This record gives sequence, C-alpha cells and structure tokens, in this order.
Amino acid sequence: MKVLVIGSGGREHALCHKLKQSARVDEVFVIPGNDAMVNVATVVSAIKETEQGKIQAFALEHGVDWVVIGPEQPLTEGLADVLTAAGIKVFGPNKRAAQIEGSKSFAKELMAKYGIPTAAYQVVTTKEDALDYLASHPAPIVLKQDGLAAGKGVIVAMTHEEAVGAIEFFYQDGDAEVVFEEFLAGEEFSLMVLVNDDFIVPFDVIAQDHKRAYDGDLGPNTGGMGAYCPVSHIGDDVLEMTNETIAYPVARAMHEEGLNYFGLLYIGAIITEDGPKVIEFNARFGDPECQVLLTKMESDLIEVLEALDNKKAIQLQWSDEAVVGVVLASEGYPGSYDKGHKVYGYDGSLDYYISGLKKEEDWVTDGGRVMLAIGQGRSIEEAVKSSYDKVGQITSDGLFHRKDIAHRAL
Repeated sequence: MKVLVIGSGGREHALCHKLKQSARVDEVFVIPGNDAMVNVATVVSAIKETEQGKIQAFALEHGVDWVVIGPEQPLTEGLADVLTAAGIKVFGPNKRAAQIEGSKSFAKELMAKYGIPTAAYQVVTTKEDALDYLASHPAPIVLKQDGLAAGKGVIVAMTHEEAVGAIEFFYQDGDAEVVFEEFLAGEEFSLMVLVNDDFIVPFDVIAQDHKRAYDGDLGPNTGGMGAYCPVSHIGDDVLEMTNETIAYPVARAMHEEGLNYFGLLYIGAIITEDGPKVIEFNARFGDPECQVLLTKMESDLIEVLEALDNKKAIQLQWSDEAVVGVVLASEGYPGSYDKGHKVYGYDGSLDYYISGLKKEEDWVTDGGRVMLAIGQGRSIEEAVKSSYDKVGQITSDGLFHRKDIAHRAL
C-alpha cells in the first residue's frame, strides 16, 4: 500500500512515522514535507500543499491508496473534495465539513442549534460594536478571530486594558468577524475523535497541551508549546461525559446538516462547574497532541483508517507508558522571529519530531516551532525527565522552551 501525507510540520512527521510502521504500507510520500522527514518518507518538496491539481496528479500517477491531510488550510480549501472526486481515499473532511474549524461562527452556530455545551458568545463585526459589547460584558473575556489563525488567533483578556488592546489588534484593518466569548474557568484537555459521518470512535486516551508561550501558563497563545498523555488526574467519568454531551451530539449534528464528515475531529474541552464544554473544534489532529498520542498508540494506523472507512468497530490499543513532548521554538515566537540559527545535537533521531528545521551545511531554524522532543516512561515523572534530557541534547542560540510541561499532572 502507498500512502501520501500532506503537510510539513511535526504533526506530519509523526503521521509519516506511524504510517511507515505498518506492515501493510510499502511507501510513504509527504508533500511538501521538510528536510528531516527523509527518515520516514519520500519527501516531495517540489509540490506545495495548496497545489490541489498537482497533488491529485501525483497521487494518481504513483498509485496512492490513502491520502492523510495534516494541516487545516488544505482541508478548508477543499483538497479532500478534489482527491475524493478522483477516486482517492482521503482521511480528512471535505470543505463544507472543515468549516467546523475554518469558521468559528459556523461552529458556534452549530453548537447553539444542537444544544452542545460551550461558552456564551456574540459575533461582532465592527470596532465600535466591539467596544460597546465590552462595556456590557467586562473582562475577563475571550476574543477569537474568525477563520484560520494557526492557533494564535485567540486572546484571553483578563483585564479591560487587555480587551481594548485585543479589539485594536483584531480591527486594525477595518471591519472583521470576531467571536466574543464568555471566559470559562477550569482545566482544559484535548480529545481526538475518529468520525465517519454518523459513526464515531473517540480516543480513550486524552492529552493536555500548553498553549501559552511561557512558564506558568503566561504570555501569548501559541500553536502549542508541549503536550502529554495520559492525563491521569482527569477521570474516566469526565471522558464519558464529554463523549455523551459533546462527541456523539456533534457527530449527529454534522450528520443532520449533511456535512458527511470523514476524518479526525479534535475537541478542545474545558471542565466547568456545569460539566465539560467546548473551547474549540479542529478538523484534524492537534499539534503537538498528535505527536504524543501517536507515540502512545500501538494500533496500526492504516488498519484504523480502513476500519473507520467501513464503519467497523475499532478497539484502539495503547502502550502503558506516559509520553511527554516539549517544543523548542524560535526566540520571539509566536511574534516575529529570525530564521537561520544553527542547531546542534539533532542527528535524525525519531526522539524528535521536526517542524522548522532546514538542512544546509548544518541544521538551521526555518520556522516558529522548530522541533518537539519526545520522552517516554512508566510514569509522567519519568517521561518528563526523558523529554527534558532530549531537550538538553539540543544547543542553539535561537531557541527557547517551556520548563514546566506536564506541570498539572506533576
């Protein structure tokens, strides 16, 4: 079997690695990939992930059996539709279904219509209306840019001054669609759900990521600075309630709306006094949650996809070990940062999933989040130590990392 992965980040590096492990897979291609992915895939850097026609032609020419789409942008642009129309199997939702991530207002309206628990909200399109709304809904308050923002389009304003600053930022170019949400207090977690229309298989292991840039959950939101699983201090009762009140209802809602969702649905949830509520949906694996969850998963991913395609019951298998991933990011991320800083200590080992490295004479930085160090152990403590030992093997004058990943579990 031949498989094509779309994307170039750490999530896609992990997907390629997991697919390569299958005895049923003969070859893994990745478009466009990155220089570090040669250890798990044939890298096709000449094609961009936005070039739908070229991707379709490549898949047909090379007899690709499955295409796995990693990032959100190709999904919201309809790559799955183009490939499916050519008779190619795709793990990733069609353009209409991907709106659940691509449009925050679409997602909120869907939840409101079908009674799925989430924060109260209002969509505001002008700066004047935003300031009026803030006057009657004081901080703390959450502002979300509609559309895709690579995990950085959310501002949690804890003070009036921060909220005004967020309004200035989001409306700096004129009118914009911004979702204002009530601030929810509680602990967040990430649940991945395999979906084939009205048939779903929720993961029975949840992960927890760290969105803020700095230790102590301070600083701006990022695409994620680290993640771990399992989240043993969040009980099975919470997972069961999340499935009952969110996972199954949203699948039914999408089915009722005729979205024909096929792929991975990411539920970013928060535990409140009223039970779990939705913070966000993504139409694909979270990054860096994907890296830690696929490291823990023992099931053959291709067999999982085939079973999902046929709506067959799937019992996912997991290792007993805890897994921790720590992101090394470019200084300045998630704001502006320089590329081209030399990175020493990386030898191609699969203890690292790479998202922003380029091979010149030396490895050099080529993105915001550069790499993720994976650690495993019989306990979270052992996995944390293992991960930070691997962080310590990397040296560069252009990288930083959080030193408190998995602190809630510890």
